[in-house]
Amino acid sequence: MIPMTVLRRILLAACVAAVWSTTYAQTPNDSAVPGTVIGHMPAAGGMYVGSPSITILPDGAYVASHDLFGPKTKEHEAATTRVFRSEDRGRTWRQVAEVKPAFWSKLFVHRGKLYLMGPTAHHGDLVIRRSDDGGATWTQPTDAKHGLLAEGQYHTAPMPMLIHNGRIWRAIEDATNGRKWGARYSPMVFSAPVDADLLDAASWTHTNFIKIDPTWLGGKFNAWLEGNAVVTPDGHIVDILRMHSGRDGGRAAVVRISDDGKVASFDPEKDLIDFPGGAKKFTIRYDEQTKAYWSLVNPVLPRHQHDAAAAGVRNALALMKSTDLKNWEMRCIVMYHPNVSHHGFQYPDWAFDGDDIIAAIRTGYDDGLGGAHNAHDANFLTFRRLSDFRALKMADSVIAPDQVGLPASK
Repeated sequence: MIPMTVLRRILLAACVAAVWSTTYAQTPNDSAVPGTVIGHMPAAGGMYVGSPSITILPDGAYVASHDLFGPKTKEHEAATTRVFRSEDRGRTWRQVAEVKPAFWSKLFVHRGKLYLMGPTAHHGDLVIRRSDDGGATWTQPTDAKHGLLAEGQYHTAPMPMLIHNGRIWRAIEDATNGRKWGARYSPMVFSAPVDADLLDAASWTHTNFIKIDPTWLGGKFNAWLEGNAVVTPDGHIVDILRMHSGRDGGRAAVVRISDDGKVASFDPEKDLIDFPGGAKKFTIRYDEQTKAYWSLVNPVLPRHQHDAAAAGVRNALALMKSTDLKNWEMRCIVMYHPNVSHHGFQYPDWAFDGDDIIAAIRTGYDDGLGGAHNAHDANFLTFRRLSDFRALKMADSVIAPDQVGLPASK
């Protein structure tokens, strides 16, 4: 008869072997993933893909990045961002750097130099770095002269850098208003002269930040975050933010910025707009050729309006257009999966590339290893090209509009 202690050891070893064989011995399969895979983090590792960012270097190469979040990361102490490079217009990618500490950070090119701007961690200090070799090595934000812009608690995502009136602008949120997610975030905008040393904190000024008022919208104004610095048709700066205000999630908040970049103001009675997908991160950019604003959003399609709260519905990615920042038209559904719980095409960062849009997307999808932990906890960073984006229409959608509750395309 086998002693009980030995039997327990045998059973434990068998369990460990079974877990290993089902979790780690499987071969990843990304053949069904829409677009080109830049990076993959299997869900079993407890580290998920966050904060996609992408930009185009002066030599034509693409650079993309994502950070890591989840229970097996150090996102709250010293976060990690991975940087990738493509020299064949997004067909293939290779990792060229791992940057620490960096979280929720945006890649951008300014005056021929590559920068990375964002917090050091989940609600960390605000910093900026520069790379002089296309993303392989980076300066370190050791002090206020070398990239440490502001100490404290800050929140953002890879949001646009805007050039206007001789200054470079960037929306950020202060995160010191309590500890409740969403309500703790207070929008503000940083700016610096375009010819200044962006690594020098003294180059930057910022507006006041606006704390959320729990009485707004009859108590339903629950969060605002991940703001876009945008120039309005009449030439003024606004900060257009994702907001949570109930199950439908189809609105955005507009914070007005003074021309000198020192004062932010908001009127909850006047400064809300209808914006499909407004409860998830979105990026707005202006296209000079069409004289219109464009965005990639996660709308809650009618077929899925009862599947989850609006902020959790990320299974569709749609191209949107507006001429006035107030009225938005859905032009095309560019990514879609019928499952909401474990599939998402979220946090798109994107850039114009001639007649195309190129995008880096935080993607939750099947990978042959059990898929994403859930739609939010993505397992892929993917690249997509929207060719001739200005000509796209609903008939070009990846799913027939009438199959998801929208009017049939013509």
